[in-house]
Amino acid sequence: MVLLAGTFGLILVGLLIGYGFYLFIQSTLISYIKGNGVRLTAQQFPDLHQQFLECCAKLDIQSSPALPEVYILHGSGVMNAFATRFLGAQYVVILSDVVDAMRANPDGVRFYLGHELGHLHRRHMGKMFLRWPALWIPLLGAAYARARETSCDRYGLACCASAENAGRALAALAAGRERWKDLDIEQFSEQARETSGFWMSFHELIAGYPWLIKRVARVTGHEVFIPRRSRFSYLLAACVPYAGPLGGFFAIFIYVYILVLVVGLGVPMFKDNRSERQAAAMVEETLPARNALAAAYLKQQDFPSSLESVHLAATLPNGDQLVYDPDTMNLTVRSAGKAIKFALSEGDDKEVTWNCAAEDGLTDEQLPESCRESSDDD
Repeated sequence: MVLLAGTFGLILVGLLIGYGFYLFIQSTLISYIKGNGVRLTAQQFPDLHQQFLECCAKLDIQSSPALPEVYILHGSGVMNAFATRFLGAQYVVILSDVVDAMRANPDGVRFYLGHELGHLHRRHMGKMFLRWPALWIPLLGAAYARARETSCDRYGLACCASAENAGRALAALAAGRERWKDLDIEQFSEQARETSGFWMSFHELIAGYPWLIKRVARVTGHEVFIPRRSRFSYLLAACVPYAGPLGGFFAIFIYVYILVLVVGLGVPMFKDNRSERQAAAMVEETLPARNALAAAYLKQQDFPSSLESVHLAATLPNGDQLVYDPDTMNLTVRSAGKAIKFALSEGDDKEVTWNCAAEDGLTDEQLPESCRESSDDD
């Protein structure tokens, strides 16, 4: 029971530390967004704000308790958007390069808004610090992440006037802020036929996003043959925990973390269980000696002078040692660096009992229950 409580305490401390780390990271992100981004309102970029409201209406996202806050943030050349939550508040952030690139395709901005609203609507951001351990599971964590992106692409598509516009918005992540206008979407989607090889399959299996060519093909509805992944790639991918946007290399650090956690919790538990089993065996093996000493004491009303006087050997058959003190009648058993001391106790009814206490290499909590009870009664 004590061991279980200690383990539970360690888990609780780990969760509290994880939650504290989550609060620090999320508060840093939200503070950066609010301190450096432009919030869309009816007065600030009203055209984009209206697109956001139209997308919310199409997705039937109500204004209660409040719509997410939407910000534009400088992308430094990166085309992306993301959604996040913090202490109940919801945020959608679109990087400025996406807005600039989609100037000729207003549906493109709607696609990105819808995609991120999908993450919030499906609560993909809720209690992430509790989900992280499960998401590290090889294959499962990455598959869950890819499924999230695929489902949110449908949210983005629902906000667009046409599948073609939605596909071009996605394809801009590959072709760039200008070339997406001239991209042949059908030929781009056809590249999905080339994803069946071992390495293509492996790297998609450990990634949180499906290949972009597959996403574009699904959004636009082009009838493209998407081959099955290499079966052998699953064997290697099963050895790599999902590391999110940090990439597969970071999985090595996750393995180290898991290993340290298992060793930190498992080794002490294993050692404690082994010590408990050893203590129980030591108590059991001394029972004949204690009975013989107690019988001699009751018979002669005096402490036996030695183990030999009651026909006992100092060395047990398994090599454990008995140490007897004739002045106190205490009996100590020593086994592989561990020791338990037994002290005689006589009740009012002349009944003799032995109280035991942990000595070298043991704690009282590792003694058998019956042994601890007799010690507590004393």
